[in-house]
Amino acid sequence: MQICSRAISTFTTPILFRRTMPTQTSRKVTKSVFAIEQKEGAGAVVRRSIGSPALRNLTPFLMLDHFIIRKGAGFPDHPHRGQSTVTYMLEGKVQHEDFAGHTGTIGPGDLQWMVAGKGIMHAEMPLHEEGRPDPQGLQLWIDLPAKDKGIEPLYQEMSSSEITTVRPSPDVEISVISGESHGEKGVVRPVGGCWYLDFKLKSKGAKVFQPLPKGWTSFIYLLSGALTVGGQSEVQNAFHTLVLSADDGEDGVWLEAAEDGLTRGVLIAGEPLKQHVVQYGPFVTTSVDEARQAVMDFQNAQNGFERAKHWRSEIGKPLTNRMVR
Repeated sequence: MQICSRAISTFTTPILFRRTMPTQTSRKVTKSVFAIEQKEGAGAVVRRSIGSPALRNLTPFLMLDHFIIRKGAGFPDHPHRGQSTVTYMLEGKVQHEDFAGHTGTIGPGDLQWMVAGKGIMHAEMPLHEEGRPDPQGLQLWIDLPAKDKGIEPLYQEMSSSEITTVRPSPDVEISVISGESHGEKGVVRPVGGCWYLDFKLKSKGAKVFQPLPKGWTSFIYLLSGALTVGGQSEVQNAFHTLVLSADDGEDGVWLEAAEDGLTRGVLIAGEPLKQHVVQYGPFVTTSVDEARQAVMDFQNAQNGFERAKHWRSEIGKPLTNRMVR
């Protein structure tokens, strides 16, 4: 949801929940990063972990924001190139509109998976309803393989009713967005390797084992409750991103709720990309020259941004008009 940045940063860069035998080895937490609140977009507030100074190089992941959009705030018209953006709603509703003609509204448990490819311009704005909570959700940025950075933009929108939920035990529930869990496959078929699971452990001591692909980067973002990982004694708390080890000898990860009440988080894994990353705000390339070209292409409405020249979203107009006064 980041709209702009003034600095270039550079750096190189089958899931099944099931009852298991004790011989299965678990990944451990190698780094825990608290997501600190900061302002982003036009008055919105986000908790950023991936993409912050404390956690910048986690290929293929570029950014993770836990956002809340109060009245008078939002993310009006802005571009992207070279990455996918995944928006997963927790509360409230958000509207989307882009220059390729995609429009939609997503609410709790709904998902928007947008592949920017060679270029897209869009707006993401809250839909506030009387008596309903302010829109809140997660947005993840995923780097695209170099060979896919020039593809046409793609857009997938999934309602919560389309996302399969599995219950391997009475106190464990998993929504399978992409990848596999307990024999079920997610509805999203992403460009590049990425699996995305929303897990709920409903009582203290509830636990589950999650196999993970060998060599893939994986992390947990904990939304509520407390958790122990891989048999480690340290208790992990809400609003932390937990980077997991990636040893080839580890089969997956054990998750266990450490307190009463609901423990909820997302478990995400992605195939590392062996490519250089240059990020200039919403443009993600593999070289500084390509990043500069992306800025020029957007400014000149060329090479994928032709439709940006005269396009203005309807949903972003009220906020944009206030910003330019």
